[in-house]
Amino acid sequence: MVNELLVGGAMLHLLAGLVLATLVHQDASLRGSDRAAELGLAAFVFGLVFAAGYYLRSERIGSLPADAERRRASAVDRGWDLLRSLLLIVAAFLTATAVVGLGASVLVGVGVLVSGTLEYRVVGAVLQFVGFGVAVAGYLAVTGDWDLVEVRRPTLRHLGLIVVGVVALVGAQLVIARLLTALSIEVAQNQVVVTGQQDPRYFLYMIPVAILLVGPFEELVFRGGVQGILRRTWGPSVAITLSSVLFGLVHWVALTGAGGSRIPYVTVAATLGLVLGYLYERSRNLLVPAVVHGLYNTVLFGAQYLSATGMA
Repeated sequence: MVNELLVGGAMLHLLAGLVLATLVHQDASLRGSDRAAELGLAAFVFGLVFAAGYYLRSERIGSLPADAERRRASAVDRGWDLLRSLLLIVAAFLTATAVVGLGASVLVGVGVLVSGTLEYRVVGAVLQFVGFGVAVAGYLAVTGDWDLVEVRRPTLRHLGLIVVGVVALVGAQLVIARLLTALSIEVAQNQVVVTGQQDPRYFLYMIPVAILLVGPFEELVFRGGVQGILRRTWGPSVAITLSSVLFGLVHWVALTGAGGSRIPYVTVAATLGLVLGYLYERSRNLLVPAVVHGLYNTVLFGAQYLSATGMA
């Protein structure tokens, strides 16, 4: 019980540090301060110090399975695992780029698709996440580390975690969105939203894509792959945190708007990543965060469709 409270405190302080850093940076930028980045970093370090203090008092997260305990590892081993996780992310995006480029070109060449159309964008999204899956499958095949990704038939407990996870993510999204609006903080938009606002049908097409591809394959990369690699030498709580931060950062390239407006979005994405990472660690079943992620995106796409069509 004590360990569970300690790790919970660490995650809350880290989250508070991220949120505080975002608010401080945005406020300093609006006031024209030339030290906005330094002030934001100082706010984050403040939260990080307390989070590190909590973590150092805990060896594992609550009542996780016995094999989730952090085993001692050398700095070299940890460095290699961090490098492996970063390379996996790079490989996923490079593979996705190759699959999208080659696949789209072939489909346009045979007359199945017309470049620049709505269908072309949807197929591009499908191919991107297929590329993620190909990259992770390639990594597992090369390393022979098939036990890295844990997938099993869901139990009633897993279904309960899915329900709790979806409610938690949607609730957190609503609260954070209201907070940012009340504080007049500008937030960048995802390119998916921009495309959907131009043609709302895109949101409807993306709902099955989110459930069948976005959730499963993004979770395969960041929870199954990155978090799985890191937890072996860094321990579960650090693995959850690092994979979530990386998850937030990769969204930077998918945003439109000024750099300052992208920071709140990245922060929110990293925060949601903490929830997904914790669900994976508690369930030890990738299906749980994958389904939660897909359903969460479905709710967002549905809300965006209603807003874009004037039905909400």
